[in-house]
This record gives sequence, C-alpha cells and structure tokens, in this order.
Amino acid sequence: MEQAGPWRCAGRLRRGRARGQRTRPGGEAGHSGAVQRRLQEAREELLSSPFWACGQRAIQESLSKCLEQGEKTPGSMSEVLCSFENLQLEPSHQSVTKPSSHSGESACKSSHLQCVCYGIGSFSSCVISRYQLAFLLLLLEKLQIPKSQCYIFDPLFSELEISVLNDLGVTVVLENEEGKHHIHEFTIFYMIHCGKALYNNLLWSNWSVDALPKMIIIGNSFKGIEERLLARILERDYLYIAKVLKGTEEAAFPIHPQYMDIFNDTSIHWFPLQKLKELPTETWRFQEEPMYQECDDLEIIRK
Repeated sequence: MEQAGPWRCAGRLRRGRARGQRTRPGGEAGHSGAVQRRLQEAREELLSSPFWACGQRAIQESLSKCLEQGEKTPGSMSEVLCSFENLQLEPSHQSVTKPSSHSGESACKSSHLQCVCYGIGSFSSCVISRYQLAFLLLLLEKLQIPKSQCYIFDPLFSELEISVLNDLGVTVVLENEEGKHHIHEFTIFYMIHCGKALYNNLLWSNWSVDALPKMIIIGNSFKGIEERLLARILERDYLYIAKVLKGTEEAAFPIHPQYMDIFNDTSIHWFPLQKLKELPTETWRFQEEPMYQECDDLEIIRK
C-alpha cells in the first residue's frame, strides 16, 4: 500500500491554495490575542458544563475497552494502552494559551502517542469551530499528549489562525494529504463533522490488521453513515467504511442541548485486532485507492 509522505509544517501557508480558499487581509496578527481570549472563554464554558464531564467519561470508557484488548495488540501498543489506565480525566484549570506543564512528563511518551486533527474549520470566525478546538486542547491535556505531537490541518486556516495555533504549541500541517496519513505509532484522529471521503481515505491508507488497531477516530458515527446511505452507495463510494463496519467498536459522544450543533453525530471508534481478524480474508486483499467521481462531500479532498 502506498504510504503518505512526510508532512511539511511551518508558520505560514504554502503557495497554491485549493480552489475556494481565501486569505484574510493583512494586519491580522494584532488580533491573535482576541482569538485566544475567545478560545479561553470557550474552554472555561466547556469546563463548567456537564457535557465536559460526560465527554471525558465517554473517552475514558472507550480507552478502557481498548485497554482490555491490549494484550491482543501488536508490538508496544499494549504498553501504550496500559498508560491510559491511571489517567485522571477531571477538569483542569490550565489555560489553553499556555503549554501543558506535563508536556515532557507524560505517561504516554511522545514517541508512542500522537494526535491528528482534520477539518476543525475557521475558529477565528466560527463559534462551532472554536468550541471544537477548545475541546481538542482540553483533550490533549487530559490524555497528556504533548501539543507538539498534535498535527492539525484545514485548508481554510488563515495566517492569523496559523499564528494562533503556533502560539498554542500545536503543529500546523501545510500539505493537504487528503486524509491519506499512514500511521506508525498509536494515533488519535480528531475529525469532527468531516466528509465521508476523508474517513474513507484514512482507512484506506492504514488498511491492514497491523495499522488499524493503532488508531482511535473521534468523528462522525460510522453507524450513522451506514444508516443514512443506501448500501449500494456506501459500497460504491466509501468502500473502506463499508468493509470495516463489522470490525469497529463505537461509543457515542454524550448529547447536550447546549452543544448539539457542535458535537452532534459524534462517536469514538476503535478497531480491535480480534474483530479485524474475524473479517473475511478477501477484505484485506482489495486495496485500490478510493476515487470519488460521484460524491459531493469532498471538502478537504481536492484533486
């Protein structure tokens, strides 16, 4: 299987933007403080809401289930999953504008645990995107993932937003890999409200019983995708989602009226090795790169 190339990361956008992207006018650097203050306000609101406690619990329960299957996980993955056992997922009062004090002391070593975020959107102007980013930053703290090990991409990021993300300490990705990111370490993918093609590409790029157990996807419910699409459309356009359904464990995010538009239809997905091994052998033989000639939800997928 073809593997995605290394990312290019820096503090400015590359040339050759995708069609439809717009660069914001110059002189925005002076407003980065205002954007960070709004992020801080979103963070504090999340912390004071029952939704955050419920969201933590859903994540903790999902990771615990991964831990139960840790002995069946290849390589050093069982050690990584064991590191989740002692996590105390309780509200922190640490500011999102400052690096975590645990960045270099995590029980989950940076060489073993990473996070990739796709499609967060324009958080300087969109309230929904801002809350999704605030939740991500809280998640990094709770899972003790160094912010430098969080790789974030959206083709709509402005120069201002990239500057803010750099200040926060996360790694901004400049090259659009269209979700075709092949993993080598245990990785959490944070992909709220992304298009189906993006999930499909991610699965294709890691289509093996070795790679899939090393990832957790926080994003649109795969069960919901299956329920909303005709089977023939799902298998024609999003074949890898269709193929992995029986090898997937899924836990729904809590529902809260205050954040209905922000985290609706969101689930935590993981792929137990034993369930993957139970899939038919021919499941793994088909590895053709996805093509999307009849799809209209490509978003980040731009050829």
